[in-house]
Amino acid sequence: MVSVRTNEAYTDVPRTDGRTDGRTDGPAAHRATLARSVRLLSAFRHEASDPERFYDLLARDTVAQLRTYTELDGATVVDVGTGSGFFARALERAGARCTGVDPDVGELSAHGRPGPNTIVASGLALPFRTGSADVCFSSNVLEHVPDPWRMAGEMVRVTRPDGTVYLSFTNWLSPWGGHETSPWHYFGGHRAARRYERRHGRPPKNRYGRSLHSVSVADALAWARGRADVDVVDVLPRYHPGWARAIVRVPGLREVATWNLVLVLRKRRA
Repeated sequence: MVSVRTNEAYTDVPRTDGRTDGRTDGPAAHRATLARSVRLLSAFRHEASDPERFYDLLARDTVAQLRTYTELDGATVVDVGTGSGFFARALERAGARCTGVDPDVGELSAHGRPGPNTIVASGLALPFRTGSADVCFSSNVLEHVPDPWRMAGEMVRVTRPDGTVYLSFTNWLSPWGGHETSPWHYFGGHRAARRYERRHGRPPKNRYGRSLHSVSVADALAWARGRADVDVVDVLPRYHPGWARAIVRVPGLREVATWNLVLVLRKRRA
C-alpha cells in the first residue's frame, strides 16, 4: 500500500509493483507522425471554443506517448496540476490509479465536478510520501509556477526508484510561450500583458510574472542532467514528428522551434 497524505490525515492507496523498466508499445502504440502533428496543432484552434474536444484529444495522445516509456495498467500515478482532470481520466482509462493535484479550485471545477481522487494542494509541496508513486506526471504546468525546478524536484521525490517522471511544459521563447498574449511576448512579457488588456478590456488569464513564467529548454536540460537521482530517458518536442526531435540538441533553435518540451526521467535506485 502507498500512503497519501491529505492535510494531516493519511489514506491508503492500492499499489502494484513490477513496472517495466524499458519502453513498451502497449495496446495503443504512439506514433509521432506528421499527420499526428498536424492533427494536434490544428486542434489548438478549438482550445477556447471547445476545450473538451481539444483536451480529450491531447490527453489520449499523451497517455499513448507515456505508455511507450512505462506500463500504466495498475500503476499508481500522480497528476501534478490536474486542472479539470482530462489527463487523469485518460490515465485511469489506461488502467492507472491516478490522484490529481491542483491548488486552484476554480480550475478543478471548470468543466464539472472534480474526480474523487483529487487533492487541493501545491505542486511546490506535494502531499505525498517520498517514493510513493510509480509515475509522476505533469502537462503544461511548469511554466505557471514561480519556482519550476522546486516543483520538478518534488515530482522526482514522490516517484519510487525505477519509477517514471513525465514532465512537459511550454517553453517561453516558443511561438506559444506567451499563451494568449503570443506572439507579443517576444517584446517582453509585461508589455504583452498590457497590450492584451488594452485590446480586450481585461488582463490575460496567464499574467507574466504572476501565473506565467519564463522557462527555457536549456534550463530544463541543465536541471535534469545535473541531478544525481535520475537518468534522462528521453527529451523531445512534444507535438513534432519523430524526425524533428533532433532540434532539442541545437542551442538557440530549440528555444524557438520546440514549442513544448517533454522530459522523461527514470528515478535511480539509492
